Amino acid sequence: MTAAAFDADSRTAPERRPFAPGTRMWDETGLITFSLTAGSAFLLQTMEPTIAAVVDEHSTFRTDPLGRAVRSIGSVMMWIYGGDEAIAEADRLRKMHASLNTTTPDGVRHKALASGPWAWVLHTGTFAFTENAEYFARRPLTPAEKDAYYQETVQLMRNFMVAPKEVPANYTEFEKFFTDMVENHLQETGTAHDYLRVIRSIAPPEQLPRALRPAWKRMVAPVGRLQYFVTVGTTPEAARRKLGLTWSESDERKLKALGWFIARTVPLLPERVRYFPIAYEARRLERDRARLRKVINLRPM
Repeated sequence: MTAAAFDADSRTAPERRPFAPGTRMWDETGLITFSLTAGSAFLLQTMEPTIAAVVDEHSTFRTDPLGRAVRSIGSVMMWIYGGDEAIAEADRLRKMHASLNTTTPDGVRHKALASGPWAWVLHTGTFAFTENAEYFARRPLTPAEKDAYYQETVQLMRNFMVAPKEVPANYTEFEKFFTDMVENHLQETGTAHDYLRVIRSIAPPEQLPRALRPAWKRMVAPVGRLQYFVTVGTTPEAARRKLGLTWSESDERKLKALGWFIARTVPLLPERVRYFPIAYEARRLERDRARLRKVINLRPM
């Protein structure tokens, strides 16, 4: 399967299919740098009123932030590298979210599977991917590469049964939609501020003995500062402004310098380290299958 296999004009088609080698998602979603911009994606989700309300009531991000992050990353890896199980994972998430509804004090009923919020979760992933390339790759994506990648996201949204009305036709239309959402629909929420507080000071796992918690706090403090810094820096300025977050020219230079360093060191890491475990094993399995196919094709007839 190649990126060219995704056709924006057929985005209303019901076909759901797993991803495979040859797609940009297959090559890049599983990289450990995914976690750097995942923070801004989740922050943008918590600024959408329905998602904020549902997350506020049902999510464990405050009480078990590390566990929630690990489960979320594992789930995303399944979307891309799970093969036939990728569709099952999408269905599992839809079933899980079907009951995650809440009513806010103003009497508004919020449903996790409402078409707009459900689509917004995946739209923030599209933004995070292109933002990741902007800072943490050797070069930003070209307009043609962004459009080709967007065709893949159309398939991902189809796998998650996102309503066709929520899917812009191409990357140019997506950019217009995304900008309008950030500037005119996202809101400052308590959930968003709580999330920023949580990532800045990562709580220890619940099973960690109390005696070890001071050591944990010292150990993860640099990680929390880094994740907070990158999350704020890769969040759109309009969203930062709504949340009252400051970002200076000096901060931007530091983030670009960090990105330059990461873009040149991560490719030097062994593949087992460069990719999250599910992604690494899926890629290794595909190479094994390709070698087996080569041997089979060369057998005497």
